[in-house]
Amino acid sequence: MIPLKGKRIIITGATGFIGRNTAALLLEEGAQIYALVRPESRQKSLLPEHPAFHIVPASMAQAREALKDVGHGDAFLHFAWGGVNRQEIDSPAVQQENIDSSLACLNAAHDLGCQIFMDAGSRVEYGITEDGVMAESMECHPVNAYGKAKLEFYRQAGPLCQAWGMTYYHLRYFSVYGTGDHPWSVISTLVRELPLGQTVSLSACRHRWNFMDIRDASRAVAELYRYSDGHKGESHIVNVASRDTRPLREFVEEIHRLCGGRGSLEYGTFVQAKEGPLSICPQTRVLRELTESTWEEQVTFEAGIRRMLAGQ
Repeated sequence: MIPLKGKRIIITGATGFIGRNTAALLLEEGAQIYALVRPESRQKSLLPEHPAFHIVPASMAQAREALKDVGHGDAFLHFAWGGVNRQEIDSPAVQQENIDSSLACLNAAHDLGCQIFMDAGSRVEYGITEDGVMAESMECHPVNAYGKAKLEFYRQAGPLCQAWGMTYYHLRYFSVYGTGDHPWSVISTLVRELPLGQTVSLSACRHRWNFMDIRDASRAVAELYRYSDGHKGESHIVNVASRDTRPLREFVEEIHRLCGGRGSLEYGTFVQAKEGPLSICPQTRVLRELTESTWEEQVTFEAGIRRMLAGQ
């Protein structure tokens, strides 16, 4: 296994939900973190305050030049991606810019001598699947420009990493939740509004879903890195998801119960995205295999929601 203490890790997207929580965990492990952060970012206040956390003011597109002074890196975690709102998620131009900027980050990782590159893919790369089953070996048919761009970057990054002898993990995140997530997510909305006695508008919530606590999602990155010495130069897609897949309504009802039954649930009134109420049922075999069958989640859904309700 690779000890993370003292490792020099470059990260993009450190102001984002997944990025900042992963950075915080790696700092606890003793790593040195170099975060590429846009100078105009309004989220700088969310960054960790730690002597081993170093801000490199630059955009993704400027990565190669901006990171030269870092000198050497051990790993590059690329979690930044623009155009994830409804206005830009289907913009081919915005998503192509993401691909180009991500390739700049990959080249920066190569310049720095990084041995491992991980990037944040997405479940939407799979598109619509039978019964919502999503396994890394499946052929992908993404529906929107965002999913197509994530998949295209993976297709370009894999051969480059192989040519450079760099280990590459394309992490396909599913529904990660926790304090600090987008305020419009279903869990953030329920946890915020039900305790106040408000009514929450929902879909029918009959489709299957999967949730993973942010602490487990962050730990998955650390564990994959820790065990990567046994997979040098390999390229893998990795679903980052929990084993807890069930009808969305069961998750919703559990949150309602944990809120003491306060507030009301109004099913069937929320307007769905154009894809409709699609089920997701992720397979997580690769995550376990790459961590030598040691991977287990540590946070149950109930425990995660209780922490959110406590503001933790």
